[in-house]
Amino acid sequence: MTSPRISPPSAPISQKLSRRTFLKRASLVAGATSLGVVGYSWAIEPNEIDVRRAELKLPQMPPAFDGFKIALLSDLHFGPYTGEREINSAVEAVNRLSADLVALLGDFVSEPLIGDKKTAARKAEPCAQLLTRLRSRLGSFAVLGNHDVFTDPHIVAGALKSHGISLLQNTNHAIEQDGSRLWLLGTEDALLSDCDLDAAMAGIPQQETKILLAHEPDIADGSAKLGIDVQFSGHSHGGQIRAPGLRPLYLPPLGSRYYEGYYRVGGLQLYTNRGIGTVGLPFRFLCPPEVTLVTLRAA
Repeated sequence: MTSPRISPPSAPISQKLSRRTFLKRASLVAGATSLGVVGYSWAIEPNEIDVRRAELKLPQMPPAFDGFKIALLSDLHFGPYTGEREINSAVEAVNRLSADLVALLGDFVSEPLIGDKKTAARKAEPCAQLLTRLRSRLGSFAVLGNHDVFTDPHIVAGALKSHGISLLQNTNHAIEQDGSRLWLLGTEDALLSDCDLDAAMAGIPQQETKILLAHEPDIADGSAKLGIDVQFSGHSHGGQIRAPGLRPLYLPPLGSRYYEGYYRVGGLQLYTNRGIGTVGLPFRFLCPPEVTLVTLRAA
């Protein structure tokens, strides 16, 4: 029997890749990569809540408050890009933390690019309704942000109060526990309203522990000079869209110095939360939404 004849493989045909073909292929790869990044920044990262934990040691805090837990939630921006699904996810994340109280750090609604400001402000009502599901031992305390003030602070404040959220507007609230006391302070928005730290401090003994809720983090220098021990802020969104290893491309006024995480400013300890919602563009990249649990420790 004659064996079948097998022809040797033919030699590969050498092709020189033209510059035009190379650029075309490179642009297709870059385009696909860009679409992937945009899709991730729009559909995935804004919905992946990063739960951060921090411990703050406070030398003059009464031992009765050692282990006191505060959950931080900021920049909900109920509006064109953030709605019931995102805020419910944030509420559920907070509820799993078993906090003693929840601090809401402003910007419950978004300034409209077009359209009526009061219509945007009225979105505080469904936002506040969702926030009634927050669970903590002592309840929720809030301050207003610049978007709340720009739209209509009275509408936003009314919605929060009508749903049982305590609003601090250049004032303070004493928290008592086992015969000891610390103070929760809150200011009006520093960009568009009358932020009065002196008024928020009124009546508080100098030696007692003071925790400030203030939407814009960059007022921390003034807070430190007044002897405030801790400041919690939002406003910056952490930059919202980041590049690896680089400072954010854009940061808002009064949110460009202390824009994310923990800082020490003189004797003040500051924590800036990245927030939940988005503004300008419905994207987050390398800067996911954040819920923070802060545990206070008596040093």
